[in-house]
Amino acid sequence: MGRADERRARKKSARVAKRAAKSKKAGIRRFFTWKKLLAYFLSVCVLIIGAFIALYLMVEVPNPNKQAEAQSNIYTYSDGTVLARTGDVNRENVPLSKIPKAVQHTFVAAENKDFYTDSGVSVSGTARGILNTLLGKGKQGGSTITQQYVKNYYLSQEQTVSRKLRELVISLKVDKKMSKDEILEGYVNTSYYGRGAFGIQAAARAYYGVDVEKLSVKQGAYLAALLQAPSSYDWQNAGPNGKRLVKARWNYVLDNMVEKEWLSADERKDMRFPVPKEPKATPGVAGQAGYLVEAAKKELVSSGAVSERELEAGGWTIKLNIDKDRQKALETAVKQKLTDDLDPKARKVDKHAQAGAASVDPKTGAVVAMYGGAGWPEHYRNNATRADYQPASTFKPLILAAALQNESTTQDGASIRANSIYDGTNKRPVVGSTTAYAPPNEDQKSYGPITVQEAMNNSVNSVFAQMAVDVGLDKVKKTAVDLGMNADAGGFGEHPSMSLGVMGASPLDMAGVYATLDNHGEKVTPRLVKSAEKGDSERADLPDPIGDEVISREAADSVTSVLTGVVDDGTGRAVRQTGQDVAGKTGTSDDNKSAWFVGYTPDLVTAVGLFGEGDKGKQVSLSGTGGGGRLNGGDYPAEIWAAYMNAALSGDATSKFDLDTDMGAAVAPPPKPTPTRTRESHSPTPSPSPTSQSPSPTPTPSGSPSPTPTPTPTGSPSPTPTTPTRPPSPTWSPDPDDGLQDRFGGQ
Repeated sequence: MGRADERRARKKSARVAKRAAKSKKAGIRRFFTWKKLLAYFLSVCVLIIGAFIALYLMVEVPNPNKQAEAQSNIYTYSDGTVLARTGDVNRENVPLSKIPKAVQHTFVAAENKDFYTDSGVSVSGTARGILNTLLGKGKQGGSTITQQYVKNYYLSQEQTVSRKLRELVISLKVDKKMSKDEILEGYVNTSYYGRGAFGIQAAARAYYGVDVEKLSVKQGAYLAALLQAPSSYDWQNAGPNGKRLVKARWNYVLDNMVEKEWLSADERKDMRFPVPKEPKATPGVAGQAGYLVEAAKKELVSSGAVSERELEAGGWTIKLNIDKDRQKALETAVKQKLTDDLDPKARKVDKHAQAGAASVDPKTGAVVAMYGGAGWPEHYRNNATRADYQPASTFKPLILAAALQNESTTQDGASIRANSIYDGTNKRPVVGSTTAYAPPNEDQKSYGPITVQEAMNNSVNSVFAQMAVDVGLDKVKKTAVDLGMNADAGGFGEHPSMSLGVMGASPLDMAGVYATLDNHGEKVTPRLVKSAEKGDSERADLPDPIGDEVISREAADSVTSVLTGVVDDGTGRAVRQTGQDVAGKTGTSDDNKSAWFVGYTPDLVTAVGLFGEGDKGKQVSLSGTGGGGRLNGGDYPAEIWAAYMNAALSGDATSKFDLDTDMGAAVAPPPKPTPTRTRESHSPTPSPSPTSQSPSPTPTPSGSPSPTPTPTPTGSPSPTPTTPTRPPSPTWSPDPDDGLQDRFGGQ
């Protein structure tokens, strides 16, 4: 074949390949030309429109839902005994004409600014709601006032695609059938506002003690803001974050009113947030039952198991984890050890003492007992769940937990352990902090070189401030939050003062934190509700109170071991004799506004807090309570704890901690070595005490432990505690934290 033939052959081959490619491309184009794509799109649109028309014709406006009928909820103890029954639904419908026009506008401004001109539905909001439902993201906003009214009055609160589609169709029909004023009237009368109040009239009375005609614009704006999250936004019961959010929502409502020209800018400028009055007790649930019922409601709603509206509509049987006998024992302990000793008439400070306590099973997370205060209606705030007081020195074990979990070292690079040596000098400046800080110790006492174990026993501020910086303030906070502290609590900033427990925390919070330590580092979230059922078909899906490991078992067990030393060092010898292991920590805030004892056995964790609450909820000092001086965690809180635990564990076999650790007071000290020198050498090796791992060497300038501490010739063991001159009333005695005053007759 010549060259000419080769060229012709190549050209022919190229033409064949080109025709084949063109034919293939043409085949694809037959299905995906722009005309055909447009036809496909229009066909899909026609199908969707046709399906919607069919749905519109098929779905009728139903009768009002059964949840509009009043029912009662039944709350029981763990054994099924009835604790309380809630009353009928608090509802009173009022005509729109009774509601001031400006107050009407607050609800429109809050929920649906274009309510008066829209078609009754938000297609984008509904589509977003359907998508989020399919993705399992739970409840989402975006519905119009008409849609919310339809959901409240005709449908249910369930989050399903079918319910959202029915809501859309019924809302269109209702918008054509009813006037905007009729829809708005139905909406404000069927909405749930918290405090058991259905409808604006009940809400006006519950929050401001007035009939709806007397509501001001700023009060109406608060009620409108409440609808987004009634329990969380109740000002009298909200935490710092809840108050911030509801105030922002309140401002949003008023700003929208100005935008719509329903309120003048001058009027808006002069408005101040209208703090609502304290709520009244729910009928039939006074005393401790009131605290338990409200806490159970809040837990069910916050966990997402039941919506507020579904719960308040009634018909539920809610079984609590509260053990009837232990609940009685806790109430008795507070009465005998605290309230019987107070005389508010003789001492003004005595009326300020508010006790709160929570007791948790560390293996199941069950809240077996809770003390909320003097009882409804005398004291509304639940002292067991309030988180506005400082936990003080009960936070220090969390710093050690963070150090062990992160394998932290001192400024000198030595691992932090129970026998590490720190400088306990009073007002010693913290080394390595970007913020200057030199905390005083209790009673301005200087300890000099001291082990971590001894520093925990004596709650030495200077040691734990330095340790927090050594670990890293961010790591300390993370560990604390992982254990169960609230990351958004007031005062929980990454500052060396964190080491003194200056953030807010509740007894229930601290019981959960220490329960996680007791449970070898596996997260324990205290749960008050055991089950919630409605009829034979509905059962709330409750979250598991026992979670994953948040710190290692060795770290958790090492902290527990150290905390046994806080109890056993001297005045706790009676517990050691009974064979019952106990770990715990006292705490007293610097200004004496709070005092704590949080302690645990292998089977039960109990946190007791005492708070100074003055007029209008102002925090005041507890000094002088009961006729004494400064009040410490080792006083009333420890006494209440001891009396309750003695009764709660009565009849149970004594138990020992099963600890995976080689440090702390629970670890047996090494055997006493045989002296190898003669008496004349004056250098026998002393036998270490249970809580002192090694005598103190000279500290480094930074106050961090020396890499290899060595005993000094003059070291001596801690003296053996002497037997009290009178037997202590409880079988547990507190540690000498924060300069406590011993009430048991011990040392």
